[in-house]
Order: sequence, then structure tokens, then C-alpha cells
Amino acid sequence: MTSQTNLEPLAKALAQFPVEHFDEEYETSGDHHRMAAQHFSAAAKHHVLAATADDDGDEQSHARHAYLAYQHQLNAVQYAEIAALNCENMEEELTEENFGI
Repeated sequence: MTSQTNLEPLAKALAQFPVEHFDEEYETSGDHHRMAAQHFSAAAKHHVLAATADDDGDEQSHARHAYLAYQHQLNAVQYAEIAALNCENMEEELTEENFGI
């Protein structure tokens, strides 16, 4: 399996996130969700590249892509948390009564 074959599904997934969504300032929950998605997608890309480098025995490339994947994952989680915290009705929806507790 070649690197290009591994990346084809990822390229198709990334194509659904137009670049213009990520060039603007992000202030709404939707913007934060989009930024989280972009970073999760980038993390996935670097994980695939790290795996390919590991399979090829390229330790330097493996380490670089693993680190970049980790950094994107951290950023993605941060944006996802901000988006979740910005949900106005979240406290009302997440009461114990709604979960039957």
C-alpha cells in the first residue's frame, strides 16, 4: 500500500471543508466547531503520514509527523471545548432530570 493510496480517503474528507471557512476570524460556536474539525483533519493527515514513515523506517519523518499530529489534536480539543462551552442552552439541557438521574 503506497502513501498516496493511504491519503486518498483523507483528501476526499478534507475537500468537504472549504479553505475560506478557516481564513475568517472565529467568534461563534460554529466557527469554533469548524476550527476543531480542521485541526482534527490535520491530525488525521499527520497520523497517516507518521504511520507511513514508520512503515518505511524513516524515524525522523515519523517523529515529526507524530509531533504535528499531537499538536493539531491539542488544538482541535481546545476549539471543541470552547464551542461546547459557548452553547447557551447547554446547562439547561444537561440537568440531571434530563438524564433520569
